[in-house]
Amino acid sequence: MPRRHTSSRLRIVAGILVVLLVGAGVLIWAVTSGGPGGPPKAAGAPCRVRDYGLDVAQARNATTIAAVGKRLGMPDHAVSIALATAYLESNLHNIDFGDRDSLGLFQQRPSQGWGTPAQILTPHYAAANFYRHLARVPGWQVIPVTEAAQKVQRSALPDGYAQFEPAARAIAEALTGEVPAGLSCRVSFPAGPPPVGLQDAITTEIGIPSLSAPLDQSKGWTVSSWLVGHAEDFKIAAVTFGGQRWSASTGAWTPDPTVAMDLVGLNVSAAGVKSS
Repeated sequence: MPRRHTSSRLRIVAGILVVLLVGAGVLIWAVTSGGPGGPPKAAGAPCRVRDYGLDVAQARNATTIAAVGKRLGMPDHAVSIALATAYLESNLHNIDFGDRDSLGLFQQRPSQGWGTPAQILTPHYAAANFYRHLARVPGWQVIPVTEAAQKVQRSALPDGYAQFEPAARAIAEALTGEVPAGLSCRVSFPAGPPPVGLQDAITTEIGIPSLSAPLDQSKGWTVSSWLVGHAEDFKIAAVTFGGQRWSASTGAWTPDPTVAMDLVGLNVSAAGVKSS
């Protein structure tokens, strides 16, 4: 009898621990992913698209995902799928941990042929890898977003991507130029010269040789959004394009009658020093 009681107690304790662990997992997922309601609203967030809030790292990664998609010639719908996927997998953060050996924005696994850990933890590499796999999915353009994402990811939460679809679509529209001046970010950085490497990063991620190259409206807004998303990294104080000016200090786009509306190069002010 004493042994039976001990065994019963152990089973009860084990059951409680399982419940607690599951509950903790749900809580962690809710905090990091925005929970069942999807991404958080914009109130208090340094970056925003419509009513959705993003932190600076999320904005940086989202603009990279969008820029790489457009560089590869993928339609805007592919960007929506990629953003919904990264929201569920990493909450749009480039994390260096995950289930088993999963890493990065899309939780890609070195052991499954997605690349080396260093490659997977490079956002533009991970995004390009996702798009190439997506392009091989039959009918990805017309099947539901969550189904297309699942065929690439093979996740344990096959329907989980659906809750992020509205936010992903809104953000994709802003970052691909469908909605001009759609991403706003208020950022700050210490005084001093801007870091080197801006043009190299633009060439690698977006595929344009120079900031002064003429750009149509769609491409121009993709590049402008990328600059806003990476403003903290490269100390970008202002961006003008398409009749609008963005300022890092205010975080807002405002009409500027001195800025041409069509087929113009971007005007970027880095750390207070204007360049074109």
